[in-house]
Amino acid sequence: MSGKLYGVGLGPGDPSLMTVRAVEVIAEADVIAYHSARHGRSIARSIAAQHIRADHIEEPLVYPVTTETTDHPGGYRGAMEEFYAEASARLAAHLDAGRTVAVLAEGDPLFYGSYMHMHKRLTDRYDTEVIPGVTSVSAAAARLGAPLAEGEEVLTILPGTLPEEELTARLAATDVAVVMKLGRTFGKVRRALETSGRLGEARYVERATMAGERIAELADVEAESVPYFSVAVLPSRVDAEPAARERGEVAVVGTGPAGPLWLTPESRGALADADDLVGYTTYLDRVPVRPGQRRHGSDNRVEAERAEFALQLARRGRKVAVVSGGDPGVFAMATAVLEVASQDAYRDVPVRVLPGVTAANAASARAGAPLGHDYATISLSDRLKPWEVIAERLRAAASADLVLALYNPGSRSRTWQVGRARDLLLEVRAPETPVVVAQDVGGPGERVRIVQLADLDPAEVDMRTILLVGSSRTQVVRRGDNDEKVVWTPRRYPEA
Repeated sequence: MSGKLYGVGLGPGDPSLMTVRAVEVIAEADVIAYHSARHGRSIARSIAAQHIRADHIEEPLVYPVTTETTDHPGGYRGAMEEFYAEASARLAAHLDAGRTVAVLAEGDPLFYGSYMHMHKRLTDRYDTEVIPGVTSVSAAAARLGAPLAEGEEVLTILPGTLPEEELTARLAATDVAVVMKLGRTFGKVRRALETSGRLGEARYVERATMAGERIAELADVEAESVPYFSVAVLPSRVDAEPAARERGEVAVVGTGPAGPLWLTPESRGALADADDLVGYTTYLDRVPVRPGQRRHGSDNRVEAERAEFALQLARRGRKVAVVSGGDPGVFAMATAVLEVASQDAYRDVPVRVLPGVTAANAASARAGAPLGHDYATISLSDRLKPWEVIAERLRAAASADLVLALYNPGSRSRTWQVGRARDLLLEVRAPETPVVVAQDVGGPGERVRIVQLADLDPAEVDMRTILLVGSSRTQVVRRGDNDEKVVWTPRRYPEA
């Protein structure tokens, strides 16, 4: 009979944090295997040393390369793949001989551990059991004495080896984070924390529960002193006191056309980081409730008052996110905030505008690519500008053969504008011109239809609708087994 393979989690370093089951398995094993660098010292073996007997067969699995370069024809990845295949074959020989093999792993065997490479190569051929262990993430939180994640918070675990821009985006977007594999990556990780606005929260834990443990504010740590076995921790924000500031800031945040799937990492981070959220109640409802964060909802028709309220909060030291649908700079709150912020009383309050997915872009993507060439964006609402101006702009854009993205086409109190716009466009556009009628894109009531301009029915347009009117070049084709309509506008335009 073949022997049994165990992946044994040893915990973060303190031998007393090994589980009872881990100790039992080591005692039962015939072979003790462990990874090490070429210097031969194995952290895993040192943790379990008191449980390794003289009659155990020891199988050191020595990495051919760690951080240095290699002349292997497959590079670092090729060298490691060859090593894992050879190491697995050595373990398989013991298993075939009927020996029980325990592969020691710091932390948990299936959490960024080398054991998993043995596991994937052997588990389909041999009886296998994995003994979980306390991870360095849990150990770091315990040593900090700070909650890691609470309530609805999202914990993100990141390897420091990710590209700096990716680290920055993920740190900006999450509530709680742990960055592992520091060492040579520390400088990059520190920059990512600073760029994402999270450096002030970050804690540093080195060799948690082991000899030489160090805990510090990450901003105070020198890069040259950081070993591989260290982590950066952004602990729970629940119950965290807002930073004392002489002056806050306002971030005007675009949430896209619907729910969380449309949020950018930058916007997600700004919403999580804010002391106060200010906005139209419908848009505020899209943002998760966070303990300690104040929410100030209002009607959709008080933009100037909402903007001034946000700036007043910021002037008192609060970090404020003004929540806007779509992109805040497209018929939305950015203009209102900047208009008030240009007054003398608020000129020293920092204001950032964070872009979002526009309704036009979302509708275009659902329909295909109708905005593939030049297009004009026009609001049909005559609440802030006279209809005569709207009509003049419609004629000009239509005469220039631009695709049109028509915002705010209708509502309960505005029912005639769509019909008037359709009739005006038919003066210069062919009756068969395709129109994308997109309702509640990204929401539960999403409905996207393609109609001809002459058949556009104002009764089917509401305040959650955007219209995309094609140019003379816009194409409608049917694709697939279900004969689905797809709209696209060629990027090439015929020469005169």
